[in-house]
Amino acid sequence: MKLAEKVAIVTGSTRGIGQAIAEELARQGAKVVISGRNGERAQQVAAAIQEAGGEAIAVQADVSHMADAQRLVKETLDRWGRIDILINNAGITRDNLLLRMSEEEWDTVLQVNLKGAFNCTKSVTRQMMKQRQGRIINITSVVGQMGNAGQANYAASKAGLIGFTKSVARELASRNITCNAVAPGYIQTDMTAALDDAVKDSLKQQIPLGRLGTPEDVARVVAFLCSDDAAYITGQVINVDGGMVMT
Repeated sequence: MKLAEKVAIVTGSTRGIGQAIAEELARQGAKVVISGRNGERAQQVAAAIQEAGGEAIAVQADVSHMADAQRLVKETLDRWGRIDILINNAGITRDNLLLRMSEEEWDTVLQVNLKGAFNCTKSVTRQMMKQRQGRIINITSVVGQMGNAGQANYAASKAGLIGFTKSVARELASRNITCNAVAPGYIQTDMTAALDDAVKDSLKQQIPLGRLGTPEDVARVVAFLCSDDAAYITGQVINVDGGMVMT
């Protein structure tokens, strides 16, 4: 297994893409920390990984708060003594047209999606530098590259993650720490499942491959970037979008 004995923190891993990433990393041998604001759900995901033969623990945390991010790192180190992989996946939406968007809707999304990644990355950096090894993967979005009406806050947070990724990659490269971003397109999650068939058909028409992606499509790319096979890749944005955004 390519990630045997590696220790990975996956934020926002209680459902959807984050859960799929955690499960894929565990399948490839990593010891995984399941983290989210819903502690009960985090325990359930960790238990499912353990039942499948993997190693996982659950840590309830709201990464928009630095204290929670630091505690997440501390509990990981207390359990396994190292951190090899950080997946900054935690994210929320508060969609609204700009004219109607409240300051709270703007601030909340930026606090979780962008500051959360800052909090967690800052918290793991010292340990990774000490190890002279690490993988940091930020989950951004095609919306951060192309924008989307009604999602000015979400798009800004995801575009910010791209700039953050490139800056961190430059700062930490000399310590053998890579930092990359993965930009999913339209993925089959609870959010897209709620869309009616007409909307789904319209979305598919924007995608050259003609289908929505799956969380597993994203998870496999993330796992590759975490592996030694990706040792010479840093500061990049990898789109997993069926060809929707081509740059």
